Amino acid sequence: MYALILPASTPFVLLATVMTLSWWEDHILPAPPVEPVEAPAEAPFVAAAPAQHPELPRDDTALTREVAGR
Repeated sequence: MYALILPASTPFVLLATVMTLSWWEDHILPAPPVEPVEAPAEAPFVAAAPAQHPELPRDDTALTREVAGR
């Protein structure tokens, strides 16, 4: 009979454990400081300019002229 009780009660034991830890975190652990800690002075983030892709050669440029010159 105990072999049936243990697997059936496992989810409830795990749920109770998670709920207890959540309550403990909310009520027992110290609260975070009210005033935010000063952030270190940093330069403001400036987004980099988008990369300039090289222009693709046109189909009537050097390669076509080389082939035509043969």
